[in-house]
Amino acid sequence: MIHVFLDDYRSCPKGFVLARSAEECIMLIDDGPIGILSLDYDLGWGRPTGLDVARHMVETGRYPREIYLHTSSESGRRQMYHLLAGHVPDTTRLHYGPMPPSLAAGLHGRDGNMTMESRDE
Repeated sequence: MIHVFLDDYRSCPKGFVLARSAEECIMLIDDGPIGILSLDYDLGWGRPTGLDVARHMVETGRYPREIYLHTSSESGRRQMYHLLAGHVPDTTRLHYGPMPPSLAAGLHGRDGNMTMESRDE
């Protein structure tokens, strides 16, 4: 099981697989189980957003164990939370905000700051 951090700009916390785009994040969701998923909303002008990732989870029924919304966009956070809150199963914990620093610092993953390109190496 992996932990995924979706963001086009911020550094990836140790123990997480970095997805720089919604498309990369969706591929990881479809690839296998995810423990923690942390979502950004804005991923570049004209690019799919974290809301598109949330829609994909709702459409496919594939959810991680926990979802954090670390975006600085309050509007984007509200949209993602509203959509997910009505659909996440009881086995998924949805948080309206970012991971606590102690959680991110305490995780130990496969290769820390792997990107999609280096994941299978």
